[in-house]
Amino acid sequence: MTTQNIYDDPGFFENYSRLPRSQDGLSAAPEWPSLRALVPDLSGRRIIDLGCGYGWFCRWAREHGAQCVLGLDVSERMLARAAEMTSDPGITYRRADLEQLDLGTETFDFAYSSLALHYIKNLPGLLTELHRALTPGSKFVFSVEHPIFTAPTKASWSLGPDGRKTWPLDSYQKEGPRRTNWLTDGVIKQHRTLGTNLNLLIRAGFTITHVEEWAPSDAQTAAHPEWAEERERPMFLLIAAQR
Repeated sequence: MTTQNIYDDPGFFENYSRLPRSQDGLSAAPEWPSLRALVPDLSGRRIIDLGCGYGWFCRWAREHGAQCVLGLDVSERMLARAAEMTSDPGITYRRADLEQLDLGTETFDFAYSSLALHYIKNLPGLLTELHRALTPGSKFVFSVEHPIFTAPTKASWSLGPDGRKTWPLDSYQKEGPRRTNWLTDGVIKQHRTLGTNLNLLIRAGFTITHVEEWAPSDAQTAAHPEWAEERERPMFLLIAAQR
């Protein structure tokens, strides 16, 4: 089983590099303030970032006291960009297939992942491996696209009476791969219901401590009017869990 590696597609990577979060980092990710609030004190901790991309969180973690950070990603292009932007011996970037990891036992004190796990088919295996790799009492904080967001496709968008887009659900209970057109054609994401996302964590041995169906706040929408349509349904699912 191999993780989809759409980020090494030249066209996709070029389009991705133009996104605000690619150019300006965590501060340009609208969900970052909510994620940041879930991150514990990182002083002296050994961190793993699953799907590290450009390494934005890896660098932030070191700036906030982490002892060392391991950033894993399947994309050579993403890792090359991360290496270009990093000059810190406390950060290691490594190419890895998140479907097939061997992380050792109790080797990390905190785990983080941003918008990567909805690409993973064998999520139960990944969560079990991560649980083994974390020290008792440590936390795992991550985000994925909300299941309401992964169930429909752009083709199912329609305009409501007020002229705004609506997103009718497309077989929400039918889990599995969904082909979407995002930055390029044929991107595969793994659709799972909200309940499945939570239950997979529980079965892997985690205790869930926070669940947030993220959408822009009033203040964020006022500052970024273009985000207004994102308030029609939750865009991201943010979860904190404890080993």
